[in-house]
Amino acid sequence: MKSVLIGLVATLAAPASGTFVVQCFSRLFDQRADPVISPGTAAGHVHTINGGNGFDFEMTYEDARASQCTTCNIKQDRLSNYWSPKLYFKAENGSFLDVPIIGDNDGGNLGGMAIYYLTRGGPDNDKLRAFPPNFRMVAGDSTKRSETDDFAGRAVTHKCVGGSGGPDPKHLPNEKCDQIRVQVTFPACWDGKNPDSDDHKSHVAYPEEGNYDGGRCPKSHPVHLVTLFYEVYYDTKGFKDMWYGDKQPFVFANGDATGYGYHGDFINGWEEATLQKGLDTCVDGVKDCAEKVFGEFNSQGDTQSCKKQAMIDEPVTGVLEALPGCNPVTYGPEPAASEKNCDAPSLMTVATPKMAGYVDVTSKGYKYIGCGLDNALERTLNDELLTGDDMTVEKCIDFCKGKGTKYAGIVYGSQCFCGGAVAEDRAPGTTSNCLMKCRGDESEVCGGADAISLYEACSGGACTNASKRNSRRLASLEAAKANAAS
Repeated sequence: MKSVLIGLVATLAAPASGTFVVQCFSRLFDQRADPVISPGTAAGHVHTINGGNGFDFEMTYEDARASQCTTCNIKQDRLSNYWSPKLYFKAENGSFLDVPIIGDNDGGNLGGMAIYYLTRGGPDNDKLRAFPPNFRMVAGDSTKRSETDDFAGRAVTHKCVGGSGGPDPKHLPNEKCDQIRVQVTFPACWDGKNPDSDDHKSHVAYPEEGNYDGGRCPKSHPVHLVTLFYEVYYDTKGFKDMWYGDKQPFVFANGDATGYGYHGDFINGWEEATLQKGLDTCVDGVKDCAEKVFGEFNSQGDTQSCKKQAMIDEPVTGVLEALPGCNPVTYGPEPAASEKNCDAPSLMTVATPKMAGYVDVTSKGYKYIGCGLDNALERTLNDELLTGDDMTVEKCIDFCKGKGTKYAGIVYGSQCFCGGAVAEDRAPGTTSNCLMKCRGDESEVCGGADAISLYEACSGGACTNASKRNSRRLASLEAAKANAAS
């Protein structure tokens, strides 16, 4: 499995070069957040954000290094962050529907992205330099709405999976696709001095000749870095029967209906020596090179349990009347106006528990104790099982109460388990990945992937206190929301 997840791809054309892949199996959240372009405030449009949970609306290299988990599989890279704009479907009535990333399930943000670290030293076979501390950069131009044939223009492409074939266009595909793979290649030539610049681009450059992803660096930017390449698979198959009119119906969160304005952001969190060892070692296509350099990987369950709570009180998924932020849909060829961010709510600065979908069942003699870890091969609770597309928290509680068990838990939206004990390493606090809606009531949450919503039997004062405590938590959450909206 490990070699599949992060194995090196086939050796590339001479000079010898290789690739290791950071596979992000889920994402922290979808949010109007961008600490590079819009530090300290809501960003102009929604991004899908991957990487370490040290991510914040304003952050330093030290903040990134403080990450405790990551949505990606290389443990040594638990500190970097990768993000790009979210894709929406513009319906015929003018509303917008968020397009799921492959792997999403019931709104659980279980889809992510792949980040290829391309070790391409160019025609002179340059020694590649690891990203220095505090390094960050942006690839692409959010305002761009027309095609250009420079290297920056060639670096953004889209692939129509299940389409007619042919070269990957720079624009969003004008045909119906099973998936749209969006991809952006970052510049890999650095001035050797500045870890950032005012526009977050000038300190780096694309090659001056050859290829945009492996040519010769200009003298102004002589230091050759590893080349980052992002790819995200959007699941567009379910929208095939919803097309209308004479234009393709998809639009990125920045209002870009052309695709030319797709872009990516990167904040480095690597320990420099570790990444340098990878770049020096993983250059010849040896299959297990990355495993030997980076050691143990995070499991898919580990990455999917790493989440951030929303810090902006606004919907970014489901059916939306408008794109979040000030983002009219534009079709080009004129560039879009710079984002005014005319609807930027305050950030929620109060730490509040994630209570969306919480159900108070203390009247039934059970209290909610949190989200714990689960595993299909070794269940956290395994005494009894009830499944069904009509599953709700109340239905599971009634079932386990009838069996006389101390604990009740729900996973994957529809599976209820009962049991007499919860192991310490499965207890609440070990994950926050209970994000799936209950099949029988979408206002409730019923676990997640390798995550179980846990309820414990209580009586008398214990139930009363639990009810009061959760009421206070809910009140705190509502107060924080009101504060964010004011």
